[in-house]
Amino acid sequence: MNSLAKLCEAALFASARPISFEELQGLDPEASPAAVRAALDELRECYDVQGHGVELVELGEGWQILTRPEYVDAIERAQLAARPSRLSAAALETLAIIAYRQPIGRGEIEEIRGVNVGGVIKSLHERGLIDIVGRAESLGRPMLYGTTPLFLEQFALRHLAELPRADELAVALRPLAGEADPAAAAPEAPAEGAEPVEAIAAPSAAPSAADAADGA
Repeated sequence: MNSLAKLCEAALFASARPISFEELQGLDPEASPAAVRAALDELRECYDVQGHGVELVELGEGWQILTRPEYVDAIERAQLAARPSRLSAAALETLAIIAYRQPIGRGEIEEIRGVNVGGVIKSLHERGLIDIVGRAESLGRPMLYGTTPLFLEQFALRHLAELPRADELAVALRPLAGEADPAAAAPEAPAEGAEPVEAIAAPSAAPSAADAADGA
C-alpha cells in the first residue's frame, strides 16, 4: 500500500463521519485528484482481497470505513457498537413516503397516511434525516421536504438513484424500528378532512429509484 493510501486510511479511521473527496485531497496538497482516487481504490481493494472485517464505502457525503454487513449482528449482540436512535413505525412510514415522493409537502403526506404528521416531521427533521428543500406553488406556499445526506449515510447510499424498491426499503428500515421516539410514537389524530387509511411501510405507488432521484 502506498503512502497516500495509508494517509487516507489513517484519516478515515480517525473520523466518525464520512470524509469528502475534497477533504481527502487536502491531506496532501501535492496529490492530484487521480492520485487520491487511485489511493482509495488501492485501499478498498486491499480490504477486499485480504479479507478484512471492514470495508471502504462511498456514501452520500464522502468515504467511510465501515464494518462488513456479515459481522454487524454479532457485534450488536455483544453490545460493542453504538446503536442508532430508534424510530417508531409512524416515523418509518413517513420517512419512506418522503424518500420516494420527495419533494413532498406535509399535506400530501397526511393524505397518504390519513393522520396528522406534524410531530413526526418535526422529529425526523431534528434527527437530520429530512430537511426543507423548497416551497410549493400552491396556496400558502407550504414547505416541501426531502431526505438529507445523513439519510443516505444511514442506509449506505451514494445518491437517491440507489434507493431500493419500496418493499426492500421497508426491510432496510427495520433496524431503526422501536419505541424510543416519543414525538413520533405518540398516537396521532386523523388529518383534518382526510379519511383514515391503512398504514404503509413504503408507498405502494412509489416511483422508481431513478424517478425519485430526478424529483429530488
